[in-house]
Amino acid sequence: MVGRKEDLPNAIALNSSLFNASRLIGPTVAGVLISLVGEGTCFLLNGLSYSAVIVALLSMRLAPQQARTSEKNFLNDLQTGVRYAFGFLPIRNILLLLALVSFVGMPYTVLMPVFAKDVLGGGAQTLGILMAGTGVGALVGTIYLAVRNSVVGLGKRIPLAAACFGVGLIGFSFSSHMLFSLPLIAVAGFGMMVSMAACNTILQTIAEEDKRGRLMSLYAMAFAGVAPFGSLLAGTLSTHIGAPTTLTLGGCVCLIGAGLFALQLPQLRALVRPIYSQKGLLPAVASGLSAANEATSASREG
Repeated sequence: MVGRKEDLPNAIALNSSLFNASRLIGPTVAGVLISLVGEGTCFLLNGLSYSAVIVALLSMRLAPQQARTSEKNFLNDLQTGVRYAFGFLPIRNILLLLALVSFVGMPYTVLMPVFAKDVLGGGAQTLGILMAGTGVGALVGTIYLAVRNSVVGLGKRIPLAAACFGVGLIGFSFSSHMLFSLPLIAVAGFGMMVSMAACNTILQTIAEEDKRGRLMSLYAMAFAGVAPFGSLLAGTLSTHIGAPTTLTLGGCVCLIGAGLFALQLPQLRALVRPIYSQKGLLPAVASGLSAANEATSASREG
């Protein structure tokens, strides 16, 4: 939907901010509703809220595009997309780090009720406050990304954000007081969102036009597809070693993954920089293209 590629980082950040605004408000409202009217009514209202999504989709007006015909079949297209994604080192490393963080880190959400009840001694409202804290951190992360005016430099934010996510999870796992748990889970939410959105932005920016859809499908699989398996593992581990230890292990693995990604960052930057240069996303190149366009316009007017 975004016509100008230079607007892509801000568009993704705006999308993330709306997503996390709902993460901020929704759990808080749900915690209050559960205490007042029960879980059933809360789920009913949640289902009815999807009517807003349907209205929004029906209201979209996009410029018509000519359908591209292809003689290739589904399996060939899928094979081409996978070969492209995992054959280019920057894309492969981003997807692998994202999958790792989603597998060992994102399951913290399924352990939140355990922390709210058994560790912090609260109930539904405590759970809502914790989830709202995650939303606050994620919302700050999206604002941080939205004020950036270039995709350049996002690469080094990925391991930093993944490490921030891991540190937040480890700190939260050791806390038994809401005074400390809330800011720590906000730190985790910040790292999670910056890492996810930075990966999304870079992948969409460097992707070839005819492979972007397949690449974003792999992104969705890495981010959301492996999380249920991680939740299954986290639930199993928590029954044997406890939720805090499980979350500590997940945070440590996030730190290890971030470190390994950071070690390869110079090589990844060298491979991505020519793509940025070709698309005019580097400041110097963008200035040169702008000057060239102005000179061409002036010569035509002359």
